[in-house]
Amino acid sequence: MSLVTAGVVVLDCAEPEKLAQFYKELLAAEEVGAHVNRVELRAADGFRLALRRDVNATAPSWPRPENSLQAHLEFVVDDLDAVERLVVSLGGRPMETGDASGPTEERGYADPAGHSFVVRRGTPTAPKQG
Repeated sequence: MSLVTAGVVVLDCAEPEKLAQFYKELLAAEEVGAHVNRVELRAADGFRLALRRDVNATAPSWPRPENSLQAHLEFVVDDLDAVERLVVSLGGRPMETGDASGPTEERGYADPAGHSFVVRRGTPTAPKQG
């Protein structure tokens, strides 16, 4: 029997209430806990994400090397274009992550507080070459 009963990904940010709205809508999640310095969300599949207040938080600079990737989230999706429209409408922004030519199976974004995350297609639409 595991002593750990659940895991929670925690992102530090200056305004947890505001960032929680972004992830609440992106993940169709519900708020399961909140107090002055933390908001916790749970998605329908059980994924748990908490946003913790840190007034000195600075966003990582990924993919640039200075203050580079500290951690990132990855979400599996069916429709990359639809998710991109949703991310942008919620205040997120696409991130340039390298060669974007040809069909891509994943895309990088930053949430409104600058945390990086990737969305990737759940099932590839074409077989991998090589």
